[in-house]
Amino acid sequence: MQVTETLNEGLKRGYTITITAAELDEKVTAKLLEAQPEVEMKGFRKGKVPLAMLRKTFGDRVLGDAMQEAVDGAMSEHFEKSGDRPAMQPKIEMEGGDSWKPGNDVVVTVAYEALPSIPEVDLSGIKLERMVVKAGDDAVTEALANLAKTAQNFEKRRKGSKAKDGDQVVIDFEGFVDGEAFEGGKGEDYPLVLGSGSFIPGFEDQLVGAKEEEAVEVKVSFPEQYGAAHLAGKEALFKCTVKEVRGPKEAEIDDELAKKFGAEDLAALKGQIAERLEAEYVGAARAVLKRGLLDQLDAAVKFDLPPSLVDAEAASIAHQLWHEENPEVHDHNHGSIEPTDEHKKLAERRVRLGLLLAELGRKQEIEVTDAEFTQAVLNQARQYPGQERAFFEFVQQNPQMQQQLRAPIFEDKVVDYVVSGAEVADKEVSKEDLQKAIEALDEM
Repeated sequence: MQVTETLNEGLKRGYTITITAAELDEKVTAKLLEAQPEVEMKGFRKGKVPLAMLRKTFGDRVLGDAMQEAVDGAMSEHFEKSGDRPAMQPKIEMEGGDSWKPGNDVVVTVAYEALPSIPEVDLSGIKLERMVVKAGDDAVTEALANLAKTAQNFEKRRKGSKAKDGDQVVIDFEGFVDGEAFEGGKGEDYPLVLGSGSFIPGFEDQLVGAKEEEAVEVKVSFPEQYGAAHLAGKEALFKCTVKEVRGPKEAEIDDELAKKFGAEDLAALKGQIAERLEAEYVGAARAVLKRGLLDQLDAAVKFDLPPSLVDAEAASIAHQLWHEENPEVHDHNHGSIEPTDEHKKLAERRVRLGLLLAELGRKQEIEVTDAEFTQAVLNQARQYPGQERAFFEFVQQNPQMQQQLRAPIFEDKVVDYVVSGAEVADKEVSKEDLQKAIEALDEM
């Protein structure tokens, strides 16, 4: 077997691997001899099938396996000797392709981009500032008020009051399409909060201004993408009777409210809220600190980047931003999206930092534990209520998804390692200052 270098330019590498016909035949013979003791064929005892018969029956299949093993072995040996690590899956092509015939040498071309050599970084010189925010009385009071809104009750308005946005109307209703009542379109004593968006678009708007004991005909069109196919896009008439109009009343901020949220009393609820708020502040402050760290690391190192990784990342960034700007498009049936220079610049930063963090983690033998990975899968699965088992099975069968879940955990562990050795100064700031710092991250 012969490996010949054909390209060595920057990070680009090219090789040809030549496997002679004799070498290949030797591998095929070895595989057949290895399998011979277990082979049974009509007219022969187990293990006594002649080699020529085995070659005739199984030769083509074994030949393909032998070729694949030979190429894989040559690549493994090459990477071990050269120290190269491919940035992406190497491109491997067999010269001659379908025109190749048994008895000929096998010539394979291999092309890839090698990962660059990452320079050492002096982490001892990193200085960081960590924002510290205390949950003050004002923040706790604001959070309590928001809780009270979620726990609001509704009180019956005096007879003759007109319903308005935010009110709750108790209605009986029945829906008709083409003059016929349809299944699932009827309800009695249904409490509907106007403006909640819980009914078909346009339904709640037509009940604004309605009074108790008033009959209202609501005309709407089902959305084109409605879940029930037989109703999608159809015009409907709902005959409604308003039985009560109720106005919202926020819950009192007292011990009873606290008990609704599982606390012993109001003081205990305030303590829980303060803890939750400070945990949120810690998370936000960490995001700001992490950005500061990455900015310093990005400025500290420069090295060649594999073009294939940068191009793939730039395309991913452009695609993601396009969907953020076009939220009405939920599929990928759209034209190609060309990355801009800004996308490419951001991609270069992400690839550079990704490679640097990966190298730091490799040198420190940082790994994602099974427990950490399982917890990440559990957290993700909660987004699909009722389909958790299907999500677990999807992750088990999808290595790319596994990598997507492991990557942020690994990155955070490497960041924690770097921060642990850096000079970190705590700075107490207001909630507003922290919020401005978080908003600034989104603008970068």
